[in-house]
Amino acid sequence: MQRLTATDSEGLQRRAAGSLAAHGLQTGDRVVLAVPPSANLLSVVLGALRTGVVPVLLNPSLLAHERALLIDDSEPAMVVEDARVMEELFDGAPVELPPAPLARPMHYTSGTTGRPKGVWSGVLDDTQAEELVREEAVLWGFREDDVHLVCAPMHHSAPVRFAAGTLLAGGEVIVLPRFEAAAVAEAIVRHRPTTTFMAPAHLQRLLAAFDQLGSVPDLSSFRLLAHAGSPCPELLKHRVMAAFPTGSVWEFYGSTEGQFTACSPEDWAGNRGTVGRARPGRVMTADADGILWCETPPHARFSYWRDAERTAAAWRGNAFSVGDIGRIDDEGFVHLDGRRDDLIITGGVNVYPVEVEQALAGFPGVMQVAVFGVPDDRWGMRLCAAVTGGVDLEALAAYGRTRLAAYKCPKDLIAVPVIPHTENGKVRRSTLAADLGLEASGPAT
Repeated sequence: MQRLTATDSEGLQRRAAGSLAAHGLQTGDRVVLAVPPSANLLSVVLGALRTGVVPVLLNPSLLAHERALLIDDSEPAMVVEDARVMEELFDGAPVELPPAPLARPMHYTSGTTGRPKGVWSGVLDDTQAEELVREEAVLWGFREDDVHLVCAPMHHSAPVRFAAGTLLAGGEVIVLPRFEAAAVAEAIVRHRPTTTFMAPAHLQRLLAAFDQLGSVPDLSSFRLLAHAGSPCPELLKHRVMAAFPTGSVWEFYGSTEGQFTACSPEDWAGNRGTVGRARPGRVMTADADGILWCETPPHARFSYWRDAERTAAAWRGNAFSVGDIGRIDDEGFVHLDGRRDDLIITGGVNVYPVEVEQALAGFPGVMQVAVFGVPDDRWGMRLCAAVTGGVDLEALAAYGRTRLAAYKCPKDLIAVPVIPHTENGKVRRSTLAADLGLEASGPAT
């Protein structure tokens, strides 16, 4: 684990920004960063953003051909896929930086077509940039004496937002290379963090580790534990709220495209199942079909990278939607009734069935593949695939591992004679487990 102070990071940011400029990168250019989480990565991201250079943060576990597709699409001015190369960015001459980042990182998210799309926020003017920083600081209360624990992947937007907000406020961050419950517990004991962000799957694993140890470490240093990324089971929520200090466990609802709500522990206790009310500066509405829309300020707007059709479909005036279904009660509390079409959130990571199905369908003998999720104690949803064609399932699993990143590979492959369809020929993915008579899976081994 690494500890990074705001002062040390400021120096690293200035040198990284100088190196990027020396390599010819200018405002609006993109730099691909496909490296594991580290304190250096955070400093490069902030150094780039404060000059208007946009980091494109990719999952380093993607296979080479998966990564190449995203690199080709983003058309970067520079690609960094090695931690050693990234460290060389700190050899540059330091440059002066504006106080606030002039952009947001570009992350890729998929849709039901399986084709990833880049979420592009462009370059902000000074006023918008300062408002973006101020909004996060006011909502989460970032301050100079904060110590933020980073234990979630930085190719997702939330971990970077919380870490960057802490550094910009003058605080410190602790960075773990990956989520491991034992390492998180050790970091809590050694560094006494005040804030962190985790997905519910992380919380489940952390509490399971506490159970195995037979004790809970001193968690009294925390003033904020924010969680999001997938629905949090009520039993898990109760356990987390009981373990962490009173008032510290907050939930929020958001997506790669933008942030929608925040939910204090008091609001959740009085409105079980809610994901909170609209964040300051946002207005949440639900249309006649139950699709949730969020009206945003100028600094929170986005488009899909070079995809005018998808961008137009996502926006309605100043409000956007990612296709989630829900309802809003008379007090403004948002309740999610379902995730966007076909999305499976497993271990806090988005997996889109069509991409997995397309990869597995290339195996000789496969007639049809239908990917779906079943509830799972560890993963939230366990990724499964029903397969027709009488193929060797072990061979198919091995084939999948050569075509897909590990988190996209189904944990269960089930041979079936036929896959149920609706009258119009679509797979009934939401009811597939029940249609096939499959029971929910227990904890993964």
